[in-house]
Amino acid sequence: MVLPKIDRLSIRDVIQITPARHGDARGFFSETYNKAAFQEVGITCEFIQDNHALSRDLGTIRGLHFQMPPFAQAKLVRVVRGAIWDVAVDIRRGSPTYGSSCAVLLSAENGRQLFVPRGFAHAYCTTEPDTEVLYKVDAPYSRGHERGLLWNDPALRIEWPIEEAKSILIERDRQHPPLHELETFFSYSPGD
Repeated sequence: MVLPKIDRLSIRDVIQITPARHGDARGFFSETYNKAAFQEVGITCEFIQDNHALSRDLGTIRGLHFQMPPFAQAKLVRVVRGAIWDVAVDIRRGSPTYGSSCAVLLSAENGRQLFVPRGFAHAYCTTEPDTEVLYKVDAPYSRGHERGLLWNDPALRIEWPIEEAKSILIERDRQHPPLHELETFFSYSPGD
């Protein structure tokens, strides 16, 4: 078993994962998920569903989304075409990093993945047109449990790679509450 390269971000529970790529003149092969290898590095959730999203335009922002319990989701995000600026925000009330965000560039070229645990709002911004994102989740989608956080709330200090005036969002994502108005959906316990 080959373990992927693991980088803990500024919020330790959010993990950047870079699977090994084995290349030759034909291209490359990469094992993007192996349950035993992921458990070895501390990712023990059981993924139950794969999702695939296409964003046609540069500057498309999807998020900041999360699902509240009992349908809270952990996600494993990767890009198979194009690139995204992928963002996670800690919304676990009582966490030492509550309201903090971290972000990484995920692209088809760099092969990186981002593990976003439960208790985090998630969003991404496309940095190339015709970007395709694949992500695994460990709970099913539930429209009644879907919630969001305002993507451009200044309190979050997210450095988006696009000017606000050029961003492309659906109206629903422009209407989410800012952090100071967000209900408590997740609580942090030391040892989490």
